[in-house]
Amino acid sequence: MSTHTITTTSARQELAGFRGRLVGPEDAGYDEARKVYNAMIDRRPALVAYPEDADAVARVVSFARDHGLLLAVRGGAHNGAGLGVCDDGVVIDLSELHDVEVDPAARTVRAGGGARWGEVDRATAEHGLATPSGIISTTGVGGLTLGGGIGHLTRYCGLSIDNLLEAELVLASGERVRASADEHPDLFWAIRGGGGNFGVVTSFLFRLHEVGTIFAGPTFWPIEQSEQVLSAYSEFLPQAPRELNGFFAFCTVPPAPPFPEELHMRKVCGVVWCYVGDAESGAAAIAPLLERLPEPLMHGVQPMRHPDLQGAFDGLYPAGDKWYWRADFVKQIPPEAAQAHARFGAAMPTMQSTMHLYPVDGAAHDAAPSDTAWSYRDATWATVYAGVDGDPANKEAIRHWSIDYFEALHPYSAGGAYVNMMMDEGQERVRASYRDNYDRLARVKAVYDPANLFRVNQNIEPA
Repeated sequence: MSTHTITTTSARQELAGFRGRLVGPEDAGYDEARKVYNAMIDRRPALVAYPEDADAVARVVSFARDHGLLLAVRGGAHNGAGLGVCDDGVVIDLSELHDVEVDPAARTVRAGGGARWGEVDRATAEHGLATPSGIISTTGVGGLTLGGGIGHLTRYCGLSIDNLLEAELVLASGERVRASADEHPDLFWAIRGGGGNFGVVTSFLFRLHEVGTIFAGPTFWPIEQSEQVLSAYSEFLPQAPRELNGFFAFCTVPPAPPFPEELHMRKVCGVVWCYVGDAESGAAAIAPLLERLPEPLMHGVQPMRHPDLQGAFDGLYPAGDKWYWRADFVKQIPPEAAQAHARFGAAMPTMQSTMHLYPVDGAAHDAAPSDTAWSYRDATWATVYAGVDGDPANKEAIRHWSIDYFEALHPYSAGGAYVNMMMDEGQERVRASYRDNYDRLARVKAVYDPANLFRVNQNIEPA
């Protein structure tokens, strides 16, 4: 008998009465259950569990621990390195824990550990409220938050972790705890940027902000002007009001509405804007950059709801494409770096491949590097180089472009990277991404997960 069969059989026996589904290799839905967002990842777990409540999560954690099985935890499954699935071990899929509850009077939202950001955005927008939530609405709340949480509202509201008020976790021991400023404060510090190293988060409570109609959308320039545009943008945005967020991007214009036909499949550089406020004020905030640059190919900035912007990329990046990511934090973009960016932007290998330069200043700088596990409070941007395509024949092309791009620009980086955008790059890279916070994280890890049960992640080894 295979290890898979033994594990699945014993799981069904030991987890009798389990509230949720258990899927093993012999089940009809197994191939679907083991899939993650990035089709570059192809792993075969022994068991995929879909718990319906926190007690059921605790039972699976204890089962994996007691049998010495590898354990992966999956929220939205977007992780580029595929860290929501593992070979021969147990996967806890949190998708059944997706309840969202808004308290408009308290300005808070509680989201289950398996909720997607689109569910949160839609619920909070009904009250004219929002919390920082990435840039793609199908992203999981848990994964984005635990790694930090960069998005359209970063400059205005800070990172997702800066708005996290408390979290409920299942520890490696199977114990359920609440982490906040008052309860398990060391654990609360660690989960704000330390990833899934400390337990399974079954519930998050976030602070909300007034975010009604926003002024948002893309501005595109010809790819040939990217060096000029990037240099002007990198000087302009850090001086702009906090209400204005805008990430720089290289992209190929999709052959679909709302983009003009004459731009379809054209490589461009641009900025995706998000201004929290009215159109007149937003236009005034963007104007100084537009005045410095040639007339754009397209200026598609308009009033919209926050959830509309959050979902704008969902169709372009569906689950099932192949991805290869690399990333870095950046403080400045000198002329030599802008030149290198321009060279790689013009060489994007596929229509979906892209580079994004996310601002992490403004409100994100209000916290000190040691206030949370997320240490790069002195960075100005988080860069991600993403080779993307649905055709397996382009697998190596997108991988090599991402790696070559990263290696060319890494000398201009701050050293580490946003852990949500990293592949499996080794322990030294993890240390570099937490800098002086790593040793404290290792001590907290030793308290809450001394045997390193939660290690299918950007792993922090117990002290």
